[in-house]
Amino acid sequence: MVLPVWLNAVNPIHSVMIKSNILRSLFLLLTYFGAITFGRTQTLYFPPATGNVWDTVSPQSLGWCTQYIDSTYDFLDRTDTKAFIVLKDGKIVLEKYFGTFTQDSVWYWASAGKTLTGLAVGLAQQEGRLNINQRTSDFLNPGWTSAPIVKENLITIRHQLTMTTGLDDNVQDRDCTLPSCLHYLADASSRWAYHNGPYTLLDEVVRAATGSTNLTLYILNRLRPTTGFAGAFIRSGYNNVFYSTPRNMARFGLLMLNKGTWGNTPILTDTAYFRQSTTTSQSLNQSYGYLWWLNGKSSYRVPQSQLQFNGSLIPNGPSDIYAAIGKNGQLINISPSERLVMIRMGVNSGTGLVPFGYNDQIWQRLRRVICTTTSLNSDAKSTTISPAIWPNPSNGQFQIQVPEDQKASTSWVIVNTLGQTICTGQTIGTTTLALDLSAMAKGTYILKIGATTSRLVVQ
Repeated sequence: MVLPVWLNAVNPIHSVMIKSNILRSLFLLLTYFGAITFGRTQTLYFPPATGNVWDTVSPQSLGWCTQYIDSTYDFLDRTDTKAFIVLKDGKIVLEKYFGTFTQDSVWYWASAGKTLTGLAVGLAQQEGRLNINQRTSDFLNPGWTSAPIVKENLITIRHQLTMTTGLDDNVQDRDCTLPSCLHYLADASSRWAYHNGPYTLLDEVVRAATGSTNLTLYILNRLRPTTGFAGAFIRSGYNNVFYSTPRNMARFGLLMLNKGTWGNTPILTDTAYFRQSTTTSQSLNQSYGYLWWLNGKSSYRVPQSQLQFNGSLIPNGPSDIYAAIGKNGQLINISPSERLVMIRMGVNSGTGLVPFGYNDQIWQRLRRVICTTTSLNSDAKSTTISPAIWPNPSNGQFQIQVPEDQKASTSWVIVNTLGQTICTGQTIGTTTLALDLSAMAKGTYILKIGATTSRLVVQ
């Protein structure tokens, strides 16, 4: 360290004292500012790409309220959960397996896997193989729909990513990818509808653009060497469903928490694409990005409905969550502000195609564990627990478990997707409501009970 020349001209004893005081002050300042810098730039932990080593951190060391962990696990067990993982700063805080399911067991992602397809599209774009503003028909043969060619040519890859192709989702098989199933209903970008058929054809777009033999190889070749991520897409009817272990689902969640970078190794370098994926992508559904569901918005739409609901998807969760959500409660929830990743795999959450309510029920309990006495979502209007519903979808026979705070004389109403009231009633201390909608047409109905809204699917 170089000190001012004038110090050498003073009394040697005083010079030593002055130098000592300066060094001590500099040390304290550097320590202070270093601590601030460390606090602001604390890095995430990333497990090795090979082996089962994954660092953990105890909930006690984080100051979490551990007395609520067992009741949270009891709820997860009652709702047919197979695996549950919570990461904090990349380290495992909670990890629980139920029944015969283990760390090495494999399960399906259902529609949570849509986000993995979305990542594949982003990787193909950064490699210059495609541009999401290109027409889908540039990669699929003209006539991939039954729409008039001028209308088909309006559809781009971005429309597939945002569920705004304008193709009719009110068909007998919404999963069907044949031209005979893909009918024109509205111009692309003018209508939002959760429609599996056009989404699934993104697989063929990526394959055609990249020359890859299949989507699994394309993704694993880019992720596995660095992240250790493994799994496979398996064809089921028209759908292409991803399967993996729970920890591989957590690896993907951690990669996306860090915006597509694993440690210091960037994988998705197209930062604009990541930002667009995890923010509102169109004006029709504020809570949808590029195949990611978004929390903290003022309104949202749901599958198989053209109704808009006010409020956020996950009132009890952090408002910045972007989530991968699949049938029967396959969940990846990512909160950058809390540096959390939550993973849930299971059989039947009793909540249908895209289980928003069940996701929120988990967060209502998880925030107790995290010792957050109020909602993590500052925009939340209510922290009332949504009712558990089973089976859902069903043939019309539903059982609704009424939460403790709603067992008083609370009114309920069921409406169809046009907003028309089907039936009403009151709980009046009831623990379980039995509802019979078997005489109703197949489709989605909305149950409003107290301050909560849930979806009932009749099939």
